[in-house]
Amino acid sequence: MSDTLRQEPTIVTKSLAWAVICYLVLPITVVVSVSLTDRPYLSLPSEGVSLQYYEKLFTSSEWLSSIWQSFVIATVSTAICGVLGTLAAIGCWRIGSGLANVVRMAMLIPLMLPSMIYALGAYQVWAGFGWVNTYTGIIIAHAMTGMPYVVITVSTSLAGLDPKLEQAARNLGATMGQSLRHVIIPNIRPGVISGLVFAFIHSWDELVIALFIAGRNVFTLPRRMWDGINEHLDPTMAAVATVLIFLTVILLAAEFFLRGKKR
Repeated sequence: MSDTLRQEPTIVTKSLAWAVICYLVLPITVVVSVSLTDRPYLSLPSEGVSLQYYEKLFTSSEWLSSIWQSFVIATVSTAICGVLGTLAAIGCWRIGSGLANVVRMAMLIPLMLPSMIYALGAYQVWAGFGWVNTYTGIIIAHAMTGMPYVVITVSTSLAGLDPKLEQAARNLGATMGQSLRHVIIPNIRPGVISGLVFAFIHSWDELVIALFIAGRNVFTLPRRMWDGINEHLDPTMAAVATVLIFLTVILLAAEFFLRGKKR
């Protein structure tokens, strides 16, 4: 009897958890259904499913150009914030004092501020450097806002790393670069990979900064979708959203796989 009473809350908790998950996933199923519509506007399929908007997505020069631009910007910005964020987290870990906490908090400011405020400030600064409507400007902005993700995940991995491992490597004659490459980085690789995945997704999906900094020369995919919503409700946007959902799931699955493989 007592065992049954102890199991009932577990069953109820699991049921509530699955109910919440289904509730959160429900809008995604609607987006996928709308992407298969046979109508010329955003709606559920009427007479049957159609792949015409997926065909339009992968044959339209405008959509393909925006996809390519977003991919290049996300890749370069992720590489920048991956290197800088990892080095910053390692530096704070080595300092290990109140100053390190201050540095971490300062690096998390882009994540804590509302995107609108940060984008407005970035526009004012970037205009002075002539970086508005340039790849340089938006890549640097995305790297700065993506760096907190790398700092958080790498710092979490470093929290479980024994500093004596690095000390032993240095005592055996390893240089700082060698201890970094052969001791520290291999032990925090899961955190680095997680940070890179989140930074890439953030850059790929970022809209507010693109609206302020990017012009006609730099037209990212989120901005193309935004303009599509404002100008005409093209169902191609639902097809784009569906593709992005599947890409995000694939990236997260790859990240979990690599973390599990590391363990």
